[in-house]
Amino acid sequence: MSRLGLVDMQTGTHNGCGPLIAPMSESLRPLRQRVFEGVRAAGLIPRVQLAKDLGVSPASVTTITSELIESGLIEEVAAPRDNDSGRGRPSVGLGVRPQAHLVAGMKMSDREQSAVIVDFAGNLVSDEVIKRRPGPMPLPEMLDAMDSLLNRVCQKAGLGRADLSSVGVGLPGFVDNSQGSVLWSSTLTDRNVALAEAAQQRLGLPVTIDNDANLVALAELWFGAGRSLADFAVVTFEHGVGMGFVMNHRLYRGSQGLGMELGHTKVQLDGALCRCGQRGCLEAYVADYALAREATTALNWGHRDGQPTAILLESLYEHAKSGDATARSIFRRAGRYLAVGLANVVNLFDPALIILSGERLKFDYLYATETLAEMDNLVIDSGRARPPIEIHAWGDLMWAHGAAALALSSVTERLLSTQREAMIA
Repeated sequence: MSRLGLVDMQTGTHNGCGPLIAPMSESLRPLRQRVFEGVRAAGLIPRVQLAKDLGVSPASVTTITSELIESGLIEEVAAPRDNDSGRGRPSVGLGVRPQAHLVAGMKMSDREQSAVIVDFAGNLVSDEVIKRRPGPMPLPEMLDAMDSLLNRVCQKAGLGRADLSSVGVGLPGFVDNSQGSVLWSSTLTDRNVALAEAAQQRLGLPVTIDNDANLVALAELWFGAGRSLADFAVVTFEHGVGMGFVMNHRLYRGSQGLGMELGHTKVQLDGALCRCGQRGCLEAYVADYALAREATTALNWGHRDGQPTAILLESLYEHAKSGDATARSIFRRAGRYLAVGLANVVNLFDPALIILSGERLKFDYLYATETLAEMDNLVIDSGRARPPIEIHAWGDLMWAHGAAALALSSVTERLLSTQREAMIA
């Protein structure tokens, strides 16, 4: 990510986190929430500037920020001044109080599991990554893994579990965020699992879950390239293919919470078998297991059965780099299918930016010049330039940061809703 913490330790500047929403664009949302989110996004902001950005009176901002200060959610911070002569009263800005709450974010994969702890202002406190044997697991094993991972990241931070206010969890598959359930995931042997409730009972903390690709989009929205964009798409490449889509500065999940499953859009009728059980999915041609399957057949690597997929892919990539025509054709074919998927994203949503994210993007044949040129041929010819594409080959902690943003959002909503209810009562 371009920025994992909010305070630049060299300059002392506060960068903030969360969406940078244009002034006056969300006047229908509760003012208390807009004030808090404005402070959080700015990192450090004077009251008068906050009032100007929100288009409300300074008196209203003073009243609300005083209540937020009293409740311990934000604080006054001495702001640096240009050419400070030391005379007069120092400038004072508002910032989120970092120690108000701590949250954890975890990515549960069938191969790696990662976790971070961040404070209420989004600063990274600690992180942890655990490798595990590939393959799905039953729910009890998944809960054991969550418990162990949370203990390790807390121990690394010198914290107890009771110091946390919430946990966000991401995993691949069809995840219903609002219901806290997993309809299907490559990480679980069972379907229709009430994972959030089970994890909450096991961990003893509020738990919110979501699809892992959504969490990469959240990470970009809160900490990365998407902070100032109203609409953008993130397409992820790891052990599968996923997509998160931000619309009007908010994650879009669809009416039933299961939208944006780009990896399971069909690109070939009666095509290759996908791990979801259907055929012809984009993922079945682009994901790591698809490339490994192609390599095993086309390169006669049957003797390598049982080798980890990562090793097979590294070998395939080296063959392609050294000029092996068959290896290159495997990446070329995957790239063509990827071009179809990306063109469909552009034709359907017209995002301001498409971010290709994930460790697998070190295999640059997937987004070679030929692939992007083919995508251009498939995009509607409107006479205008297509959306720009950025490559973010981040490590596994990117997903965990998105899960932490999910937990921060949950805590914030809970706290501000409680305050509103208290005022009404």
